[in-house]
Amino acid sequence: MKTIDLLRPTPGLRVLISGAAAGIGAAIAQAFLDVGANVYICDVDPAAIDRAKTAHPQLHVGVADVSDLAQVDRIIDDARAKLGGLDLLINNAGIAGPTGAVEDLDPAQWERTIATNLNSQFYFLRKAVPLLKETSANPGIIAMASVAGRLGYAFRTPYAASKWAIVGMVKSLAIELGPNNVRVNAILPGVVEGERMDRVISARAESLGIGFDQMKGEYLEKISLRRMVTVHDVAAMALFLASPAGQNISGQAISVDGNVEYL
Repeated sequence: MKTIDLLRPTPGLRVLISGAAAGIGAAIAQAFLDVGANVYICDVDPAAIDRAKTAHPQLHVGVADVSDLAQVDRIIDDARAKLGGLDLLINNAGIAGPTGAVEDLDPAQWERTIATNLNSQFYFLRKAVPLLKETSANPGIIAMASVAGRLGYAFRTPYAASKWAIVGMVKSLAIELGPNNVRVNAILPGVVEGERMDRVISARAESLGIGFDQMKGEYLEKISLRRMVTVHDVAAMALFLASPAGQNISGQAISVDGNVEYL
């Protein structure tokens, strides 16, 4: 096999992606469709799911709040039926959570952030792992963490806590599932350009009492390459990890961030 062929996931790969009707998840779904994968996505937003299905009729879709165990179980069952099994789980769903000093945070917002970002990944794993153990098509799990899963992040403690936990879960599962030939990795996006990041910057600027442009400039100063990454950068890493070229990569937390030095 030529080296270039190793970089392309196997056609027909059966992929389930959570939180994939917009943003990073949508870019990943598009990338896998482009290489001939059979893709199922879910999202909490029915309108966004409808738009995704209209744009890509070949997509399999479902609506779910991933923080709810019963809804995740329903999605897994539907994906298994429509895909005929599963080769790759991409745990992508997540929210930014609140911004503020820890003593000012609403406990309900903390719980919502942990439920959506961390508990949801466990809910998908508990039913997806048995399906992955049954396939021989280079099975894998990709967990979406964040650069905030390797660096401290003042005023964003719920988000950072959830992302650090995801990295710990990935490294543990890589050991647990290695004998079953299931690879487990985390992708740690950095400052990803787009509306979501703009909202994060605005909230942090407000909490610090400074302007948006100043806050954005401070974010860029923390990045060695002095630029944000794109959703397509993250999608490319997901494709690589799912390809034959990534067959011996497991237990890794891989940053796609231009080298964020600190937060």
